[in-house]
Amino acid sequence: MKWDVIVKWLPKLLEGAYLTLELVAISVVVGLLVAIPLGMARASRHWYVRALPFSYIFFFRGTPLLLQLFLVYYGLAQFDAVRESVFWPYLRDPYWCALLAMTMHTAAYIAEIIRGAIQAVPPGEVEAARALGMSRGQTMWHITLPRAARIGLPAYSNEVILMLKASSLASTITLLELTGMARTIIARTYLPVEIFFAAGLFYLVMTFVLVQFFRWLERKLRVDALQGR
Repeated sequence: MKWDVIVKWLPKLLEGAYLTLELVAISVVVGLLVAIPLGMARASRHWYVRALPFSYIFFFRGTPLLLQLFLVYYGLAQFDAVRESVFWPYLRDPYWCALLAMTMHTAAYIAEIIRGAIQAVPPGEVEAARALGMSRGQTMWHITLPRAARIGLPAYSNEVILMLKASSLASTITLLELTGMARTIIARTYLPVEIFFAAGLFYLVMTFVLVQFFRWLERKLRVDALQGR
């Protein structure tokens, strides 16, 4: 193991790790904002409300993220309307394409987490809120969603960690996040074991920090007590 090579390329790996964290942070936060109305619609009792979000979720959960990245990065450029639109300066950039694909992908999974969490809220709490004179909107905003947020937090934390690892696929569209940077360094040094070992350590550290953060957040929100464990 050539430790001096790892030390030499640490700054570049740090750059890749920073880009990885940036992609994951933006995609899971924006994905959550997109997923909230989708999850609420999926929990609706009316089929015509569930139909559109179901189609969206079915597609993005049923196809690999790698395929979605290729469709966004290579596929959209095939349409003249896209190339002539105001969005083309962004959609020809691998950073924005990766961010768009990752956001849409994780939004589908988070939407299902929200749907399950909403349906897991005890009916008695909803009935009590309605008995106190709350409207459906007030009940959803003040009772159902806060409770569902706590119920769904452990599953959401798993999704964030899965997206951290899935972000390595962004390297396939020439983006120099952690895995992409590692591959670039390997092309120069011909030392795959050392460089991938260092990159793996970066992923382990980032995962450990995220796990500890979400454990702290669960204790802060008393998720264990809420779920009766």
